[in-house]
Amino acid sequence: MKYVVVLGDGMADEPLSRLNGKTPLSYAKTPALDVLSKKSEIGMVSTIPEGMKPGSDTANLSVIGYDPRKYYSGRSPLEALSIGVPMKDTDIAMRCNIVTLSEEEGIPFPKRRILDHSSGEISTEDCSILLHAVMEEMDKDPYHFYVGTSYRHCLIWENGRVEELTPPHDVLGREIAPYLPSDEKLYKMMERSYEILKDHPVNAERRRNGLNPANCCWFWGAGTRPALPSFREKTGKKGIMISAVDLLKGIAVGAGMDVAEVEGANGGLHTNYEGKTQAAVDALTRDGYDFAYIHVEAPDEMGHQGSLEKKLKAIEYLDSRVIGPLVSALDKSGEEYRLLVMPDHPTPIRIRTHTSENVPYLIYDSTNQQKNDWNYNEAEAILSGNYIPEGYKLMDKFLEIKHKNHL
Repeated sequence: MKYVVVLGDGMADEPLSRLNGKTPLSYAKTPALDVLSKKSEIGMVSTIPEGMKPGSDTANLSVIGYDPRKYYSGRSPLEALSIGVPMKDTDIAMRCNIVTLSEEEGIPFPKRRILDHSSGEISTEDCSILLHAVMEEMDKDPYHFYVGTSYRHCLIWENGRVEELTPPHDVLGREIAPYLPSDEKLYKMMERSYEILKDHPVNAERRRNGLNPANCCWFWGAGTRPALPSFREKTGKKGIMISAVDLLKGIAVGAGMDVAEVEGANGGLHTNYEGKTQAAVDALTRDGYDFAYIHVEAPDEMGHQGSLEKKLKAIEYLDSRVIGPLVSALDKSGEEYRLLVMPDHPTPIRIRTHTSENVPYLIYDSTNQQKNDWNYNEAEAILSGNYIPEGYKLMDKFLEIKHKNHL
């Protein structure tokens, strides 16, 4: 039996009046999911433990089968693992977003607002140039920068301390003063990064092209080096992660899973969906893997942007360019397989950030097809009556692992 997860990051949402009371997931055109749902178990699952912040870090740890209360040590350390940062036990890792701040003349730095947490989904190539401009001045002991993907980068603070820092996507459009670091050095580094980047030639070119400038480093997600038990030892499955996002790659590295590198996978709306799908098919049917995790970031990014149209498109792409071709290829291969489709958390269009609400799951088994009338969406998953209150236990259910201690 082969096992594959298709994770639509932030895909869940709220009923919207613009969609006649439907959620984006129930409104989007999803013919592949419509067929599968009639032959699958659907239900709701809580991926965010009570009292924990609704991040993709805690949520994806739950989905992969790790109890966040036990194993979560911060988001950035997981991302640091994925890009090969040699973290020591005394190091603190922080995410370094390159964000877009407002640029009104004569406004002091704390009065500026975050306009875009992703700087218009800036390319890794452009953002690397900008980060290196910052590094020339500020990469000095005990602070060290590392290039990640797109707007997502890493800062290591040697012998540092975990600071309470705010994710930029939680304060879009707001004045930044209440959310700046209490640590004076981190504050000054963010302020200085704005001075370095606002007039950089890359940003001048972006403005000419109608793109948001990437004009400030924003630090958040601080934590210590993680320690996850081996996924293979825990489940008996050889696994591979397929994602453009350093966080997911870092979880995989920490869990001893392999990571597939897919050309053109960028975490945006126009990522290489087909390449991700083919990587999973090859891993499961050719390369000896038992488990593949396909992570698609686009629904979450479109939720953060507050774009209903683009979020609908992201869900439709997930259906037509991942789920449909994946099921077709696995059916043709003759492999017996189980498929889990779900979000990690909601990213409602209304508020443009994550929430802790339960999310719908779908489990399809090619050897045990069910017959029902459900469609895959939030409302019908609730009506199904199936509910998993501890999200990290869903993976054992999916992998059909019984009578074991959960790690």
